[in-house]
Amino acid sequence: MEAIAVLIVAFAFISILFRLTNQRYSGPGEAADVRNAAEHGTPVKSLYTSSEVFTLHHRIEVTDEAGNVAYRAESQFPSIHDKTDIYAADGRHIAYFERKLISLHEIHYVDMDNGKSFTLSNELFHLIKDVTNIEELGWVLDGNFLQLNFTIKDAKGELLAVVNQKAFSIHDKFAVDIYKPEHEEEIVAILITLQHMVRDREAAASGAGGGSSSGQ
Repeated sequence: MEAIAVLIVAFAFISILFRLTNQRYSGPGEAADVRNAAEHGTPVKSLYTSSEVFTLHHRIEVTDEAGNVAYRAESQFPSIHDKTDIYAADGRHIAYFERKLISLHEIHYVDMDNGKSFTLSNELFHLIKDVTNIEELGWVLDGNFLQLNFTIKDAKGELLAVVNQKAFSIHDKFAVDIYKPEHEEEIVAILITLQHMVRDREAAASGAGGGSSSGQ
């Protein structure tokens, strides 16, 4: 039993160290991670998210580099479908998404107010990385839930954005470096949907019975 306990502690320590050394999160006012800069160059702009905790309504604020709120998202409560609305800072509604209730592919449906609609569907059985297909747009969100780093690319393989999550933050902080600002609203909608997917998976892994912390 002692040997098993030692192995569990060792595994937990290695997992924590792995996440800390592999995260590429840079907060407002900080220079971009050197690995991101070397691989992708300088982004046009960066946005940052932070979730409210201890609230019935799962709220996420997206801020710019100066700390000004650019977008906000709020989930309905109660909602087994994780129904969420996204608004711009001026109150303009830009998107709505919800999760398919029973799905092995973690499917989320997104409707943009600009007329675009698309589906995020996570491919199964990727042990090293997660591949989320952004159907209808032909985009792919490629990354790793453990390493906390993701890229969004279009149908031609061109980089649209890089998403990085801060390890071990109770506010679930994310940063997104945007390379194609003409797609900013779609990227923000994908970022917030991804954040919900990450929280759902973490809740399931922690023995929460697959429940979402997004307002179920």
